[in-house]
Amino acid sequence: MQLMLYVLDLHLWRGFENICCLETLLGKQTRSKVALSNVPLKPGRSLMDWIRLTKSGKDLTGLKGRLIEVTEDELSKHNKKEDCWICIRGFVYNVTPYMEYHPGGEDELMKAAGTDGTDLFDQVHRWVNYESMLKECLVGRMAVKPIAAPKVLAEISSTVSEDKKQLNGVLPEKKVLASSSKDLSPSYDWFQTDSLIKIVIYTKQKDMNAELVIVDCQDKQLRGEIIMDDHSYLVEVDLDHAVSEDVAVNIAEKVGKVEIILNKKDNIHWKMLGQPREGHNTFIKRTDRGLFFRKCKLVSKTEVTHDTKLFCLMLPKGTHLCVPTGQHVYLKQIIAGTEVVKPYTPVLPFLPLDFQEPPRHDSVHMYLMIKIYSHGLFTQALDYLQIGDYISVSNPEGNFKKSQVQTSEDLLLLAGGTGFTPMVKLLNFALTEVSCLRTVKLIFFNKTEDDILWRSQLEQLALKDERFEVQFILSQPSKDWVGKQGKISSCLLSEFVKRSRRDSKVLICICGPAPFTEQGVQYLKDLGYSQEEIHAFTA
Repeated sequence: MQLMLYVLDLHLWRGFENICCLETLLGKQTRSKVALSNVPLKPGRSLMDWIRLTKSGKDLTGLKGRLIEVTEDELSKHNKKEDCWICIRGFVYNVTPYMEYHPGGEDELMKAAGTDGTDLFDQVHRWVNYESMLKECLVGRMAVKPIAAPKVLAEISSTVSEDKKQLNGVLPEKKVLASSSKDLSPSYDWFQTDSLIKIVIYTKQKDMNAELVIVDCQDKQLRGEIIMDDHSYLVEVDLDHAVSEDVAVNIAEKVGKVEIILNKKDNIHWKMLGQPREGHNTFIKRTDRGLFFRKCKLVSKTEVTHDTKLFCLMLPKGTHLCVPTGQHVYLKQIIAGTEVVKPYTPVLPFLPLDFQEPPRHDSVHMYLMIKIYSHGLFTQALDYLQIGDYISVSNPEGNFKKSQVQTSEDLLLLAGGTGFTPMVKLLNFALTEVSCLRTVKLIFFNKTEDDILWRSQLEQLALKDERFEVQFILSQPSKDWVGKQGKISSCLLSEFVKRSRRDSKVLICICGPAPFTEQGVQYLKDLGYSQEEIHAFTA
């Protein structure tokens, strides 16, 4: 049976690329969404070793194959390293045998020992296929506490007919919402002409924009997702009839109305929009929404440095997707029978030097700056792709908000290596659209001069815009290097990270390898900057 699993752990993101063989690769995977340190695994404790153990037939639950219903009281008793149960989304797992195989270390697992670890899991491992990884450790379901239905809901429920009623042309889900929740939730309707189908989503949110709307329409399947802070609203149906590949999206920002316009293939009257899919008409937390992928075509690869290339991907015709500044996507590839997922931050095709007006969003192409590691299985697989080949790309993820920049006077960017990628769109946005900024400064850490990404463009930009300054710092400079050298330190940061004036509002963004980010954040706090003034890109 083909093993289908996501990258085991976000903790080892950086170590993932420096591997020589698949077995080691699968034991050290990917980096964390929060700054967490790697813990060296003992010999014989790689992911492949774990897989062998799960297939050995050994009883990993201690229940001899039985599944039980677990109460909160029972779960809380199993809170030790030698006896550790954890609940994730209503299912309880005995992770005791997995302790030594966990790349993040035993202490990370122990944070959720004997409790519901769903929130902690979502912060660090949201896209990991834990069901596959821990299926042999499944103890059972959590027991559900009986909850008396409120009288008002009981009365409402009794008035609802048992007959299935069609709402907006599809069968509604069987659920009853309190009036307060219903008032806050988005809703939708649909209309048609002889040639068009128009789906209208009423978000009840005034600051709606194109970056918050994601639409995919392929093979009669329509998926429209609206991002509203940390929640997601989804319209997902199997359309009643075929439509053309072209999809148009109109947004009335002031009233929060979103229109998805489809072109009918045949000029016939639709009796209904279609059949609802599993997630249709739901309004839930983004972390509870599974990742959605679409296949994008590789249209070009351009060399940036000796080991870094700019990949240009073309979105499908039926897709509307604009990745917000500061957010990332996941690429998915099947390598040696294993489904591997890895995050990348889209960049611009080049760094614009003329900031007279905001650039137009290219809703067709996505650009990714990717470092190709000589022993990195994932990036080698990407580099092996030929023009015209396809790769799966997810919806955007991330918690960065542009308002953080729009309320600042000084923007300071600390980048280590390819940690430069989230800074590209951020630089463009700051210098184009944020007039209140006095200074924008990039402190760019690399090993050698050959590793500096877009050096000439950054230097030209510094000459072009008086608000922008760039400082290159090398850890392994040649004897001819006359610039600053060293690694990130409190001393270096104290020299370059400064406010333009004593009371100016500052935002410091940092991205790079996990140790770089962790140390940098701590140095900044030691220098007196608050947590609110620091944003770490760590996905």
